[in-house]
Amino acid sequence: MTLLPALLLLAAPAPTLPLVPTPALVLTQDDEKPDKREEVKELLDTFSGHCKKRGAEDLEAIGVVDALLKEFPESGPKDRKAIVAGLGKAFKEKRREDANGVRDNKLYLAVGVALGEMGPESTAELLSWIQHKTHRKDLALQRVLILSLGKNKDEKKGKKALIDLLVHKDPPVQAATAEALGNYTHLDHKGRKEVFEEILKVLTSVSNAKDSDVNNRIARERYDVIAAPMITTLQDLSGANVREPSAWRTWWNKNKKRNWDKG
Repeated sequence: MTLLPALLLLAAPAPTLPLVPTPALVLTQDDEKPDKREEVKELLDTFSGHCKKRGAEDLEAIGVVDALLKEFPESGPKDRKAIVAGLGKAFKEKRREDANGVRDNKLYLAVGVALGEMGPESTAELLSWIQHKTHRKDLALQRVLILSLGKNKDEKKGKKALIDLLVHKDPPVQAATAEALGNYTHLDHKGRKEVFEEILKVLTSVSNAKDSDVNNRIARERYDVIAAPMITTLQDLSGANVREPSAWRTWWNKNKKRNWDKG
């Protein structure tokens, strides 16, 4: 039912019997948004055309990404779904590498950032490209996709995927994951404790590996990359101002059974 008939019904004279509201009269926010719009379809077609030019029109494609990003909050559910799916197709397009083996990834990065503003609809799309064999070596892109997934604050598949990535072999992925989990401060104290404990396990393990062998350059470099984002997220989740991994372990042992929501 469109908004005008609904308003007319509300303005009509009251019947003899009480008027009982029905689900058909309830309009959700998405129902009020225009959907299946021709302008959205045209933008998606234009975006697809630019993407297929093997990188020659990636700057133009990025301009369309910006336009679609503006349209997304004004769109109904079908258009939102179409926008997310249309943008995701960019990851299927191949891009050339330079003489140093560095791939031109500016379009991928732009799409990854945009999808972070399109949750929760973009959660499944982001999950399909995080650690995808085509893009897993592109750590800059993986960082963007992981941070965007964190922005969606998905409490089921998104959170689980991020927790699983905490033990990834690449320190930049671990660092991005810890940063992304910093978006889950809205959870109740039980949910925050779950995320907190998983991060603390990894931080403690890496710290111990570093301290047990001062000549272990790999452990030192890993710790240097992951420590700051992990400690920051531990602080955000708990509200505690602790810095060192050993001190965090002591703090956790004292406070893991306390209700953090009660201060």
